[in-house]
Amino acid sequence: MVITAANLQPIVALVAGVLILVMPRLLNFIVAIYLIIVGLIGLGIVHF
Repeated sequence: MVITAANLQPIVALVAGVLILVMPRLLNFIVAIYLIIVGLIGLGIVHF
């Protein structure tokens, strides 16, 4: 399986969802990191 940018977002969301279920205190950190990464990709600063 080749992981591309189109496949990466659902995989990250799935992993984040499982981590939030296991450790709910991680919710703030996971959301913050996700938003920062999506913002950087959207601005074109980080390329995958």
